[in-house]
Amino acid sequence: MIKVTDIAYVRFRAPDLDEMEKFLLEFGMVRAERSSKALFMRGTDALPFGHVTEPGEPGFIGLGFYAESVADLEKLAGEHGMSPSESDAPGGGLRLRFTDPNGFDVDVVAGQQMPAALPVERRLIHNDGEERPRRGQPLRVAPGPSQVKRLGHCVINVRDFRESEAWYKSRFGLITSDEIEIAPGAPIGAFLRCDRGATHVDHHTLFPVGTGTPGFNHAAFEVANFDDLMAGREVLAQSGRRHEWGVGRHILGSQIFDYWRDPWGHTVEHWTDGDLFNNQEPPRTVGIDQLMGNQWGPPAPPTMGA
Repeated sequence: MIKVTDIAYVRFRAPDLDEMEKFLLEFGMVRAERSSKALFMRGTDALPFGHVTEPGEPGFIGLGFYAESVADLEKLAGEHGMSPSESDAPGGGLRLRFTDPNGFDVDVVAGQQMPAALPVERRLIHNDGEERPRRGQPLRVAPGPSQVKRLGHCVINVRDFRESEAWYKSRFGLITSDEIEIAPGAPIGAFLRCDRGATHVDHHTLFPVGTGTPGFNHAAFEVANFDDLMAGREVLAQSGRRHEWGVGRHILGSQIFDYWRDPWGHTVEHWTDGDLFNNQEPPRTVGIDQLMGNQWGPPAPPTMGA
């Protein structure tokens, strides 16, 4: 078993790459590369891409993770009788492609050439009740889309939670932050994070939820800050995009969130200000009320996750 370092990207199919690119630009991403075979979109962080769309009938294809090194990738390949292949995606490098128990493609990548980070325009200084560092200057939030930094996590609906949990943990070293029960002793899913030892990482990187029917739930992209999230919300609303849920603050993970649907109904999330855990944080078991509840904001709609 190796320990992946983060989620790398999500992959979709859509019949119109122009329309998908238009939406993702409004959502706050930047084109990394485009051909007749695929559209690759990135954020401001120094990462090759976080969202891939290939031509075809609309749907979710799968996701990718970063291995810490080519050596780890080769170790993983050897454990499963596989050989890495050269990637033709932005950044190049090597790739292994698995199929998980639900039929989703799951890639592990290493050895990419990382691009330069892109400038973050909304680097804002905020005053609050205790700390007031902004003095002698007004705060002005420039209009325009949010600035997506990177992909943060993916939630997938799975046939059998325990089966999927074991599959992902045994290959990629993911560990549990919060396990969700619909009743005492009846787990339905878990927020899984990367295990990077003493290094703090996002509260969750993958969340398999046992709905009985495999499918895509949502993918979440970190944005620069709260004002950045709200500015981008205005752009999406004025463009007539379909809003799903938000703005609010989750209980589990603590993120401020705002969910939207792409032109084919895939749910994508803007988030900021999430929790960071390291290996000193033990796993917890909580009820579904904490999963679907929030600390402030509107209640989850019945369509969330469908």
